[in-house]
Amino acid sequence: MSDERIKNNVVKSLRDFLIGLSRPTKQLVALGADVAGFAVASIAAAWLLFGTELTTEQLARICLITAAIALPLAWTQGLYRSVVRYMGLDLFIAGAKTAAGSSIVGAALLYFGDIAGAPFRWAVAYWSMAFIYVTSSRYLARLFLIHNRSRNTRERVLIYGAGSSGAQLAVGLMGADHYLPVAMVDDDPTLFDKKVKGLIVYPPSVIETLIHDTGATRVLMAMPSASRRKRRSVLELLSEFPVHVQTIPEISDLVTGKARVDDISDVNVEDLLGRDPVPPNAALLGKSNTGKNVMVTGAGGSIGSELCRQILELNPTRLVLFEISEAALYVVDKNIKKVAGQILSKCEVIALLGSVHHEGRVREVMETFGIQTVYHAAAYKHVPIVEQNLFEGIHNNVFGTLHTARAAIESGVETFVLISTDKAVSPTNVMGATKRFAELILQAYHSRNKKTRLCMVRFGNVLESSGSVVPLFREQIRGGGPVTVTHRDIIRYFMTIPEAAQLVIQAASMAHGGDVFVLDMGEPVKISDLANRMIKLMGLTVRDEANPDGDIEIQFTGLRPAEKLYEELLIGGNVTGTDHPRIMRADEDFVPFEVLSELVDDLKIASQQLDYDRARDLLLNAVKEYCPENGIDDLVWTRRNNTSKAAGTDTVVEFPTRRS
Repeated sequence: MSDERIKNNVVKSLRDFLIGLSRPTKQLVALGADVAGFAVASIAAAWLLFGTELTTEQLARICLITAAIALPLAWTQGLYRSVVRYMGLDLFIAGAKTAAGSSIVGAALLYFGDIAGAPFRWAVAYWSMAFIYVTSSRYLARLFLIHNRSRNTRERVLIYGAGSSGAQLAVGLMGADHYLPVAMVDDDPTLFDKKVKGLIVYPPSVIETLIHDTGATRVLMAMPSASRRKRRSVLELLSEFPVHVQTIPEISDLVTGKARVDDISDVNVEDLLGRDPVPPNAALLGKSNTGKNVMVTGAGGSIGSELCRQILELNPTRLVLFEISEAALYVVDKNIKKVAGQILSKCEVIALLGSVHHEGRVREVMETFGIQTVYHAAAYKHVPIVEQNLFEGIHNNVFGTLHTARAAIESGVETFVLISTDKAVSPTNVMGATKRFAELILQAYHSRNKKTRLCMVRFGNVLESSGSVVPLFREQIRGGGPVTVTHRDIIRYFMTIPEAAQLVIQAASMAHGGDVFVLDMGEPVKISDLANRMIKLMGLTVRDEANPDGDIEIQFTGLRPAEKLYEELLIGGNVTGTDHPRIMRADEDFVPFEVLSELVDDLKIASQQLDYDRARDLLLNAVKEYCPENGIDDLVWTRRNNTSKAAGTDTVVEFPTRRS
């Protein structure tokens, strides 16, 4: 074993031993060191001023006096309660106060005790010595405990962002065991070649060279206050290099104390979209919620639970959480009541089990709690699942909306908002067709009702929601792949859950009745590009023909039954703006009430008789844009039909694929 390696092992053992001591033992060690340190400082000050004039007895008395004064002062300044590895500016402040206090009191005792001449000059000299001792001893100890560890055992990282957050992150990492910051990168030219917390700041143009020279395998983005557009441009740059990119929390979470600077996590996918949210209109947010009795159906879902959280912050009088799933209701009820406690809300939170298909239950709830605003988020939304469960999709999405809207009208609800989907536009699947049918129901009932404002808000995919590709991709990447994408050219609109909920609430306040609101989703995202970028930002490479030794393969599995390559948000092009730049109002054709009422009655009969062919035909007749390319994929119908064919008792069935 080399001498250098033996030295490193000895230093590491000593460091681990000191860090492993109990807190009382560490305090005793520090007290013992300070007794000697303050004594040496007082003797050194006396020697500088008086030379050898003082006797041994006088020097001893000076040592005892200064130590007796300095140690209690150091204790009151927290020098024995602070963790040396994490001390910063507070060390200099505490050291200055301790030295100043002990020098003043010590000088007074020297003067009145007639121990030595020139006590005030001694005080100045002693203050300097004591301050140097306190700060240097602890700073040197900090350097030993932080920097004398083996650099080879820590992952080397670059910090992107040399501002205050980057500086705090550097300090936090230096005091930890996992990452070793080796350099900083920033866009500000005034910082180039400067040092921040001992790290040189480089321009983004040299990142590739910097990664190669330092051996960095990870980049930590310390840009909590940067716009999403700015963060996206940085991520696009970093995705070209073989490093794992992570980020610190956003500034709002840092300010509220929800997170610390060194809480490192994978990049938020919303940063990849690069779209900055528009500040909400406070008047629109509160109009249908503040001081109102509000009900959210499907309260345990992704959108429903976020609606509940945001509505709670708008100070409603009462918030009713209506949910069919007991487990989901338990979770959302607990979370909402926790938030209510944190913001000291006086809102009455009521959690109720129930199905929107049970009209009597829904009406009873609305009447009992005097509901004024309803957000109808309860729906079955997963395209393949609804395609394979035809009647359940019809019951929940069509009849559930019908019964909830009718109960709202009969209960005198002021505003009813349907959470719709872009899949309702030119649908190719049962889910989209049933959601469009639900929209038609509201439009038809608006023509017969002038008291309750019925409206719907249509938007695309929501990031991190149940069934979203983002958590699926993340799980697949962490599991070693492959990442599955249905089609190479498939695109989707995306929006964050909080932004979608916020826009829904604001849209509801602009409703006149029968409105179809469409949210501006920004530019569509190519799913294969999203998968590719997520792989690269996690420090991995894509395995394909050009790179057969890559880490993660992207597999194209083919479009699922009734799935579209792209989604739309408008039926036709007749759209106008509103008071919000990201909310549009669409003017679309709808089915007259009498015609729709007859279609609903026929669909109810088909549902009761489990007549799959008739139900599908009625969807085609009600939703004129519905144009499926597949047959009936309901699993029960398929199994029974195949069984009948195997027994030789069935005939070939012709499936309608378009409206005649």
